[in-house]
Amino acid sequence: MAQKYRIYINEKVILITESEPAKAESYEKLDAETFDLKIIYTWILAKPNRLFYIQCSNARVFLKSVIKSITLIEAAGGLVKSAAGNYLFIYRNDKWDLPKGKIEKDETIKEAAVREVEEECGIKVNKLKEKICKTYHVYVSRGEVVLKKTHWFNMASKGQEKLKPQKEEGITDVRWFEIHHIEPIVHNTFPSIMDVLHKEKLVTNKLMPQ
Repeated sequence: MAQKYRIYINEKVILITESEPAKAESYEKLDAETFDLKIIYTWILAKPNRLFYIQCSNARVFLKSVIKSITLIEAAGGLVKSAAGNYLFIYRNDKWDLPKGKIEKDETIKEAAVREVEEECGIKVNKLKEKICKTYHVYVSRGEVVLKKTHWFNMASKGQEKLKPQKEEGITDVRWFEIHHIEPIVHNTFPSIMDVLHKEKLVTNKLMPQ
């Protein structure tokens, strides 16, 4: 099966793929040979198009080369499910999001994922479960273009204790959502979060770039 990866720049996506994407006419093709994420970042932001793709013989190898060419920040977070079957979301930067944060020195990916969820939401994670996926997005930090790679895990929390948003991290709300009432999330979240929700089959009504 052909591999593909998505790198997000705000609402835009660069699809790294081994085969031409479905509905290729909706995409702008980028040259794999000259691709430089640091240079192309501003150019993509200025373009009206939302979808871009790079076709290559080995998507995994190409992604690794991109990661080596740019400052990488690794983060971890989680999709938390309560015993009642509800899912936990945070509200930050005027969008619904999932709790996550940077992995600290001498900390494992799993330890960071649990710590960030507990700190940002004020809950106790009772069980760290399987890994969901990794997402990639690009932004500017202190004047430098950086790539954030986030590791996502399924998590469980027994109760629905009083939630406490970590306001110093810009989080203004933390809320449990029933699986059939997550429309506010779908209509106001980041594409990378939609990737996580699609992986877990929580949403099916908004197709991701193929």
